[in-house]
Amino acid sequence: MIEFHLDTRSGVSPYMQLIQQVRQAMRLGVLVEGDRLPTVKEVVASVAINPNTVLKAYRELEYEGLVQARPGIGTFVTRTLSGDTLAAHEPLRRDLRRWLTDARAAGLDEESIEALFVSTFREPVGDRA
Repeated sequence: MIEFHLDTRSGVSPYMQLIQQVRQAMRLGVLVEGDRLPTVKEVVASVAINPNTVLKAYRELEYEGLVQARPGIGTFVTRTLSGDTLAAHEPLRRDLRRWLTDARAAGLDEESIEALFVSTFREPVGDRA
């Protein structure tokens, strides 16, 4: 089951963070079709968030066709975002792990690594040579 975490410094709204975390878990195969999301009550207890925020996120995921609410039972994943190519990404993961090791060895802390990654990711594709 997915465990939510909120970053109050990210500038991303809490409901959007929940949506992003569910999508990421689906892409990585952590959540698969038929899995139940935590109940609103469980999410509220674990991350101290307003129940309406959780409901809003779950409704958005339902609107996107990713989950389905079953009254009195829970909210269930109806499809996944991971493709058959997830295993094909393993060489990229190894390269990324190596890069992270190099970045840490160069003295970058987690926030600096994230800032470097995000700024590079947002560069126009032609500038990434």
